[in-house]
Amino acid sequence: MITVHHLENSRSQRVLWLLEELGADYEIKHYKRDKKTSLAPAALKKIHPLGKSPVVDHNGQVIAETGAIMEYLVDQHGGALAPAPDAPNYQRYKYWMHAAEGSYAAIMVTALLLTRMETAPMPFFAKPIARKLTQGVRDAYLDHTMKGLFDYAEATLGDSQWLAGDAFSAADIIMSFPLEGFAARGNIAGYKNIPAFLDRIHARPAYQRALEKGGPYGLIR
Repeated sequence: MITVHHLENSRSQRVLWLLEELGADYEIKHYKRDKKTSLAPAALKKIHPLGKSPVVDHNGQVIAETGAIMEYLVDQHGGALAPAPDAPNYQRYKYWMHAAEGSYAAIMVTALLLTRMETAPMPFFAKPIARKLTQGVRDAYLDHTMKGLFDYAEATLGDSQWLAGDAFSAADIIMSFPLEGFAARGNIAGYKNIPAFLDRIHARPAYQRALEKGGPYGLIR
């Protein structure tokens, strides 16, 4: 049996969606975020030492990290939702599988941290200093890096309906989180292919079933 240790409003929502697309049998153990810190509860450390979600237990084997979990589940289901290794678009698929939790997740976390720094309670005289520091990071790194990444996703989705080509794949599932986060932060103006992609994935029955089972899904901004 597959058990998903599912943290609300988190990356683990994609694991539920993948399992629904695969038609797999699984159970969910739900965890709530700390109301003050928004962090995962200490109970998750009983499952994996890092105490992060998603974590999957498959017949006693504990697997952490979204990308590793998704590749494991795809392999366990005969390579479903992935092109064959000798297919022309296989490396394209692999790129998006790893870029989601690499380049894209990193830039979204950086944006989140800067926003929290800018809005954190602090003495009035510290506010201008904090804003100057965060704006320096935005100007030197964040803004142009984020634009480059999401422009690339936009261009890719202009060439094909799905990120790895004409067929829906696990790459579309794993990339949903950074693309949804990008849209939720209000950065979507001027893009047309990313919003259309999000409309397509949100309309999928498996996506909707995962939401019903995983609970309300709100992105932390």
